[in-house]
Amino acid sequence: MPERVRGHPVFGLCGYKNSGKTTLVCRLVEEFSRRGLRVATVKFAHCDIEIDHEGRDSFRHRQAGARRVAVVSPYRWAVIHEIDRAARERPPGLEEVLAHIGPADLVLVESNKAGDYPKMEVRDIHHPRPPLADADERILAIVASGPLTHPRVPVFHRDDVVAIADFIAGTLRLSSRNE
Repeated sequence: MPERVRGHPVFGLCGYKNSGKTTLVCRLVEEFSRRGLRVATVKFAHCDIEIDHEGRDSFRHRQAGARRVAVVSPYRWAVIHEIDRAARERPPGLEEVLAHIGPADLVLVESNKAGDYPKMEVRDIHHPRPPLADADERILAIVASGPLTHPRVPVFHRDDVVAIADFIAGTLRLSSRNE
């Protein structure tokens, strides 16, 4: 199981819908940023997403048929790539996405259960579902909304963000830039 993909240290957070993945990713980004690390995130969505909105110039460019649209400002930039489903074009995999990420000390990947890199399962104990960790050796820990045990992996409470970040940093052998 690679800990690096295209040279980037990668760690995934997976789980069922509404388990708290996005909230945890945001809290981890804050914690790792506080430690002085440059963090990038990749969110895999399983439904259609709109990055720009009707009435925006970039939206109009896409509606006119542009396959790629770059939006650039003094504060941020983005490239929107339309996937041609009629031509059976597939969404990019993590490696292709990371080729466009740029420098990062850590990449957190949300919602890619099949990824071949170390991961944590995020669980809401109030919505019991089969543990993903039982079927995936790449899941090295569980983050739960309450008391939970697992025979193979450590379990963290979702509010213990410092311990979760320490686990990820230890797994990937990351050091804080503030040390």
